[in-house]
Parts: sequence; C-alpha cells; structure tokens
Amino acid sequence: MSDLPDGSVRTRVKVPLTFADGYSVEAHMVTFRNLVDGREHLALILGEPDDVPLVRMHSECLTGDVFGSARCDCGPQLREAVERIADRGGVLLYLRQEGRGIGLYNKLDAYALQDDGLDTYAANTALGLPQDARDYTVAAQMLKALGMDRIDLLTNNPDKAAQLGALAIEIRERIATGVFATDHNVHYLRAKVLQTQHTLPLAELTAG
Repeated sequence: MSDLPDGSVRTRVKVPLTFADGYSVEAHMVTFRNLVDGREHLALILGEPDDVPLVRMHSECLTGDVFGSARCDCGPQLREAVERIADRGGVLLYLRQEGRGIGLYNKLDAYALQDDGLDTYAANTALGLPQDARDYTVAAQMLKALGMDRIDLLTNNPDKAAQLGALAIEIRERIATGVFATDHNVHYLRAKVLQTQHTLPLAELTAG
C-alpha cells in the first residue's frame, strides 16, 4: 500500500518485565506518532532483533492479560510470545483492539450471549457487530517506523499475515503459537479453527 501514512517513533524507554511465574526480561517500549487510528499502541522490542525479526501482534485483552481469565488464551499467548521473541530477537506489538476490535463492554456482552450457547463469532453478530473488526494498518506503520519490513510472524491467525502482506510487510514465515486449551476456552478455540481457519493442531477442536 504505497499511500500508507508514515508513522514515527515518539519515545523509546527501557522497562524490566516480570511475569507471575517469575520469568523476567528487559524490554524497550516504543511509542509512536501519526498512527492512523489515533490510539496508543505500543511496541516491545525484546532480545536482539536481526534482519528478519520475530514479530507477534497481540490484541489487548484486559480480562486475559491482566486478570488471568480462562475464557480465552490471550494471557498465556502473551507470556509465551514475550519469551519466544526475547530468545530470538524481535518485537511484540501490543495493539489496543480489545475484543477483536469491538471494545471491552461489547466483549463482555458477547460473553453473556456465549453463556447462552452462541460461539464467540455468532455472539458478535447477534450484537450487530463485526465478527472481527481488527485492522492491522497501524501494525504495518509501527513495523516500518522500526525499520522492520521483512519478518517472521508468530501467529495462528491467517488474516494477520494476509493484512500485513497487503500493507507491504513481507512475511518470510508464519510460525504457530502454542495451544493453551482449558475446559473454559475449548469451545472458543474450536470456533477459531472452524470459522477463521486458525492453525490450532488439536483434534478435539477440529472435529465436526
């Protein structure tokens, strides 16, 4: 996309991170100017990135990332991504896209509908909302501002790779994340496999 506005680095600051399980790592947190949606997205540079850094685009999930909700796999995915990226060298883009872009309150409304039997996508539709409202234009802006236009992408979601590719970010390889299934999120993960072709290699999730 040649008409993509340029983003630029605003601030870069060193922040030591410690997770609940005791894992610690140093990150350089980067903020940006001129992102197209005007939101305060964040990049965490971890390890020593090479010419093809490992990148994870992680959508904000207050319930999973902060409170440890077992209804999704977001918290464990975030924890895994930080360590894998730190070991390899790359960047985690923390994107302010709660609830696949519908916001926190709408996400909790969708949870209530899921309690009545709808899956995560059908619940959004029942609320008159997109199944997935995320646009990764800001992610492409952030990567280009960091000088990263050829990457390995840590994701199970083919749409992330497709959107970045259309925004002139070259994906050398798409690398699957771990699978963090619980009794509380197995139906959520199964819906990801069946409806949006996430690469989650669990037979019980893909069975018809």
